[in-house]
Amino acid sequence: MQGQPMIVMSEDSQRVKDKDAQEHNITAARAVADAVRSTLGPKGMDKMLVDSMGDVTITNDGVTILKEMDIDNPTAEMIIEVAETQEDEAGDGTTTAVAVTGELLKNAQNLLEQDIHPTAVIKGFHLASEKAREEVDNIAENVDTDDEELLRKVAETSMTGKGAELNKEALSQIIVDAVQAVTIEDTVDLEFINIETQTGRSAGESELLEGAVIDKDPVHDNMPKSVEDAEVLLLNEAVEVEETDVDTEISINDPDQLKNFLDREEAQLKEKVEQIKETGANVVLCQKGIDDLAQHYLAKEGILAVRRVKKSDIQFLREVLGTDIVSDLDSASEDDLGSGSITRDDSDELFYVSGGDDAHGVTLLLRGSTDHVVDELERGITDALDVVAQTVSDGRVVSGGGAIEVELASRLRDYSDSVEGREQLAVEAFADSLELVPRVLAENAGLDSIDTLVDLRAAHEDGEKRAGLNVFSSDVEDTFEAGIVEPAHAKEQALSSATEAANLVLKIDDIISAGDLSTDKGGDEGAGGPPAGGMGGMGGMGGAM
Repeated sequence: MQGQPMIVMSEDSQRVKDKDAQEHNITAARAVADAVRSTLGPKGMDKMLVDSMGDVTITNDGVTILKEMDIDNPTAEMIIEVAETQEDEAGDGTTTAVAVTGELLKNAQNLLEQDIHPTAVIKGFHLASEKAREEVDNIAENVDTDDEELLRKVAETSMTGKGAELNKEALSQIIVDAVQAVTIEDTVDLEFINIETQTGRSAGESELLEGAVIDKDPVHDNMPKSVEDAEVLLLNEAVEVEETDVDTEISINDPDQLKNFLDREEAQLKEKVEQIKETGANVVLCQKGIDDLAQHYLAKEGILAVRRVKKSDIQFLREVLGTDIVSDLDSASEDDLGSGSITRDDSDELFYVSGGDDAHGVTLLLRGSTDHVVDELERGITDALDVVAQTVSDGRVVSGGGAIEVELASRLRDYSDSVEGREQLAVEAFADSLELVPRVLAENAGLDSIDTLVDLRAAHEDGEKRAGLNVFSSDVEDTFEAGIVEPAHAKEQALSSATEAANLVLKIDDIISAGDLSTDKGGDEGAGGPPAGGMGGMGGMGGAM
């Protein structure tokens, strides 16, 4: 055995080491970044994603694209986590975070090819990230969270390019009103904002409603459709004949036995309806089923009942009506009722539920011409809600259109002079990576990215720290004054997530896999995908890129 290597892994396992491992990981990460960079900005393009069941999603939302793609590569999945973290923490900026991660790794690869050790690159990136986030705070402008006009600009910037720009003025006002309705002392609770969608009308007809909306019909035609002084019972118990826990068989020998059996079932349902009546409820919103006979008795008592209400709607109605959800009719009482009003709009086939003076909760009713349109509108509105809420909570904003990235790059290059050793090159590489944002914005708008970047750098060297690219006018201008405004927290989170993900990838020098590392499944499934060692499992989405 002297001089012979010891083999301790199974025959099916694979191992990639040193530069090959780094190249494998960087290639996979960059493939993810390249998949979404064309969606960046107001003039970014959309992706059509078709899943294995044939369902189609059309979107340019970065995190939605990455979640829907069939990715089968561990490194690529790490980059997707960047988008998910950005979405959870900041609500928007997912495409920026992923694109910057890919650019950091691209520039890191150039440094590695110059025999700069990964630890020096990692340290340099860390120093640059710390300095960049510090500078974001210095550059950011504090805002009055009662400034509706500025908050509308933040909402419009977030929505632009996501299918909502044609009606962005009306929608941005709705978003700001919704956030202000659930804000108490600069604390925003988005749980009290519900979003409902409806097709068949234009997005401009979307509206903000106090209370909740239920897309259901009354269970019986003879029930009232509107109740002004509603005493509402939220029920999480079926108004049906109780079934036994075990399978049973009943032998019936004569008609009288059958009649007695049916009478007992009827009596049981009558008792449930009587329990509802005794609470004083005149409206029942039930999460489960209501028997046909029970519907008849409820209608006779003049009680409006709705069945199969979604769990999420029941939870939201609890906040709107300021009451509890009843799970056992035997213990239900008048104290379990919520006061409010419920009205029926037959043209929309919706119930509008509003609570009393102490209740809170609003509903955004989004309308669109088709399911695909309204789904993309909902994604854009959700991001805008998160962004406005973040702005109200944090109170800081920065200029958009790549202005903040170019200013940070300029300041990082000045900072790099004070960094000793090879880490200085990594800091400069970090600065170059940030300028990807204005370059891609220009590319996606059909402009020359190099000329745009030169103009931006010149403007910032002249002290115009708000200078960014307005893709609608194709000019470099003060984007803050042009209404292109973004929350500072989203930029800080993107810098942090991108740096940590890039450093995590760079620190790996050995990949040991129990199976095939290439994840190339061959055949039609891999058609259109990169070669082995790249993204492999993304091949199934090749046609969507």
